[in-house]
Amino acid sequence: MPIAFNEPLSFLQWITEYMEHVYLIHKASSQPLPLERMQTLAAFAVSAVASQWERTGKPFNPLLGETYELIREDLGFRFISEQVSHHPPVSAFYSESLNQDFMFHGSIYPKLKFWGKSVEAEPRGTITLELIKHNEAYTWTNPTCCVHNVILGQLWIEQYGTVEILNHRTGDKCVLHFRPCGLFGKELHRVEGHIQDKKKKQLFMIYGKWMECLWGIDPAAYKSFKKHEKRGDHPRKVMLDDGPEKAENDVVDNVPMAQETVQVIPGSKLLWRINNRPPNPAQMYNFTSFTVSLNELESGMEKILQPTDCRLRPDIRGMENGKMDLASQEKERLEEKQREARKERAKEEAEWRTRWFYPGNNPYTGTPDWLYAGDFFERNFSDCPDIY
Repeated sequence: MPIAFNEPLSFLQWITEYMEHVYLIHKASSQPLPLERMQTLAAFAVSAVASQWERTGKPFNPLLGETYELIREDLGFRFISEQVSHHPPVSAFYSESLNQDFMFHGSIYPKLKFWGKSVEAEPRGTITLELIKHNEAYTWTNPTCCVHNVILGQLWIEQYGTVEILNHRTGDKCVLHFRPCGLFGKELHRVEGHIQDKKKKQLFMIYGKWMECLWGIDPAAYKSFKKHEKRGDHPRKVMLDDGPEKAENDVVDNVPMAQETVQVIPGSKLLWRINNRPPNPAQMYNFTSFTVSLNELESGMEKILQPTDCRLRPDIRGMENGKMDLASQEKERLEEKQREARKERAKEEAEWRTRWFYPGNNPYTGTPDWLYAGDFFERNFSDCPDIY
């Protein structure tokens, strides 16, 4: 695809954006009750997609063998990812806290579907979070992301699908429904769900919007509020005009206009709120402050980074520096170099060998996964492939 559709990040860096709200994992680790931990981790799972709000650029496809590392001592974690397969594309990642609170890992292989006017990305793969102090493991998958009007019209994004977070020790489960926007856009960005125990008894209700905030409340209070709401006992906030009903033969998908403020039910508990973005975000691809920092290449970093790190990738670096023609040329050169390397391996009947992850089964779900081999932070990079 033309480079104009991209944003200056690799998909491996995009995965790292999960860690923007890592304070929620630290918070969960410090909470004594399983229900409190699940509430906080539900917020973390929702926060992982919040940075995509108004982000219509496409991350660069990682080259086979490409890596990315991030160490944030101020946030208490370190992170490593590797592109372990090209056909199909699979990205594996592993993160751990610096104080041995948690391990966070998984592999993602997005399934793209083109629907004419829109592109749907289903992020297949299992995400696993282990809270070491509590001997607990949680697994879930992300919702589907859809970008509308990729050919003509104003681009806009929605997330939809059901996310189930399972506590493998207690059997508790959090079920989150990311609502599709619907005909008039009234459900745009909305998330609703609940936490249930292993007997499916509802313990806690959750609601909010994935690009704004998440709230929780006791089930009895939630049902009482909804009951009165149906009767019209509660004043409702005014919705913005959603516009006329969309005809089936419209050239573009109308951008839904729905309120961006969640109606808070009295007695609710705030679980998470999105961070403020930098000034003039549209000039920086609508990146968050955390995302803006992912491509920083400080003086001396080249000497300690793995040669396959995204920060050293010349097409992304060219785009970062505003040199679009150079970035386009470099992107084409790297893709051709990757094709030639694949042909050479085919001639020699040699298989690609991953460096930091190996194929296996997820220890909690039993499903195929890519597992961290260890030793990355020992920094022995002598046998790294030449991909740039």
